[in-house]
Amino acid sequence: MQIQNISYEGWPHNACLSNRHVQLIISLDVGPRVLSYKTPNGQNVFKNYPEQLGKSGEPEWMIRGGHRLWVAPEDPAISYELDNGPVVHEILPNGIRLENPASEQLGLHKVLTLTLAEDSSEVTLHHRVINESNQPVEISSWGLSVMAPGGLEIIPLPQLGEHPRDLLPNRVMVLWPYTDMTDPRWRFGNEFITLRQTKDGGPTKLGLAHKEKWVAYLNGENLFVKTIEFTEGAAYTDFGCNFETFTNADMLEIESLSPLRVLQPGESVEHTEKWYLQGDTPQPHSLQDQDLGDWICPLLAKLGV
Repeated sequence: MQIQNISYEGWPHNACLSNRHVQLIISLDVGPRVLSYKTPNGQNVFKNYPEQLGKSGEPEWMIRGGHRLWVAPEDPAISYELDNGPVVHEILPNGIRLENPASEQLGLHKVLTLTLAEDSSEVTLHHRVINESNQPVEISSWGLSVMAPGGLEIIPLPQLGEHPRDLLPNRVMVLWPYTDMTDPRWRFGNEFITLRQTKDGGPTKLGLAHKEKWVAYLNGENLFVKTIEFTEGAAYTDFGCNFETFTNADMLEIESLSPLRVLQPGESVEHTEKWYLQGDTPQPHSLQDQDLGDWICPLLAKLGV
């Protein structure tokens, strides 16, 4: 595994983590933000916004693309805190730690730590938000991956039960006011939900209390997999979501959230996710549950998920 300082899309300072399987590019000029994740000869799985690259110091929040550390529940006064300046960083033996010092206004200190496996595509991301204000605040740490357009998201569901044996609910699904359940980009099966990103689609969003560990995104021959933690008995934001997904005409987001906590001054909230990536991925025969399961289970086993 190698770590280098490189230029990228107009930014002179970026950490490049690579091994023979994948390459990561992490900005040191703005953030914390991961800009690129790809196989050696593949395409970046993340969406980048070209008009926002290579710039810094803007007076308003910029999406830029890639993967970012945010704060939930979504609130313009908190979530959209500016991250348009350089990060404090520390190179680790197998990764990097990025810190966005607390602002005077909110007092929230963000720390994103990434490590890359020596000989696989596995990336471990640890998200942490520390309350450095003098007031308690109720928040979750929130990891948002902005995926490149044109792909298909695959979300596994809990196993179906039987009536009258299984009398209690086994899933939580949360919808936003602008989510149209008849939108053809969605497919709700018995074993999987799929969501396709299209260039002519408006905003739509869904959240889950997701206990099935992983979510995948197939775009061309690239299969991206993210693992998502769930803590039994913990409170989560947005009626109980540890996973949320959003898409519009530009991109699709795969989002993980920590439990919701009231942080006293000096306390922190945190969560971890892992990424896996495979290129040259064969396509599923169809989006029917049986075909999707037969297709993705061997790929997950190969990736070590």
